[in-house]
Amino acid sequence: MKPLLASLLITPLFTLLSSAITLAEVRTQVIEYQQGDAVLQGFLAYDDEIQGKRPGVMVVHAWKGLGDYEKQRAKQLAELGYVAFAADIYGKGIRPTTNEEAREQATIYRSNRRLMRDRAQAGLQVLQQYPLTDGNQVAAIGYCFGGGTVLELARSGAPVAGVVSFHGNLDTPNPADAQAIKGRVLVLHGAADPLVPDEQVDAFKREMNYANVDWQMVMYGNAVHSFSDPNAGNDPSTGVAYNEKADQRSWAAMNRFFAELFR
Repeated sequence: MKPLLASLLITPLFTLLSSAITLAEVRTQVIEYQQGDAVLQGFLAYDDEIQGKRPGVMVVHAWKGLGDYEKQRAKQLAELGYVAFAADIYGKGIRPTTNEEAREQATIYRSNRRLMRDRAQAGLQVLQQYPLTDGNQVAAIGYCFGGGTVLELARSGAPVAGVVSFHGNLDTPNPADAQAIKGRVLVLHGAADPLVPDEQVDAFKREMNYANVDWQMVMYGNAVHSFSDPNAGNDPSTGVAYNEKADQRSWAAMNRFFAELFR
């Protein structure tokens, strides 16, 4: 067991707070769990018409915390046949409503990558231990802040088949940690994203190549930060905007990646 994994203090409560049929076959659950002394609250979705265990996908939220957007992505993944768990990095009840609050929360974890990794590991364990999940076939995806988080999860040596970053930050304080990556890496990046400059992209490429990681990067022309989120607005000049083509193409790229991972 990796030292990082051994240090993770997690007490899954698997406390079912609510359950509802959100679509014809998709059921959802709100699940409380712990990392150390912190109480976290995630969102799980699965198709109850599928028999037996299936691969699991963890979803990590953007900088405003776990919300409707990530829950909808979890439902979409459930429709594709996965057990999907939208993890909570910030903690129960911590859901920033302004950019200032979001920046404050995100900075806590971006400045403490060990804590970021531990919180991601806690969510991954909930997903792996869920009765319908094939614990040997799990992956993680993340959006913006969450994209950087799943990359850190991979760098921690976590037992994931692969991770997918949607318009996430690519930097890390310890590039050599990439040598611990066990699975494959897919980065889906807006080519015009001002929040992830070319220097950061180039450093990430060097990091992955030096560690001999099985990695891919797809860049979408004219796409800026948050290109997959319809709530991001439609003005690319702000540096944050929705791009329908990039959204659709990146989701399709993720599907192809998973088909390769879980065949």
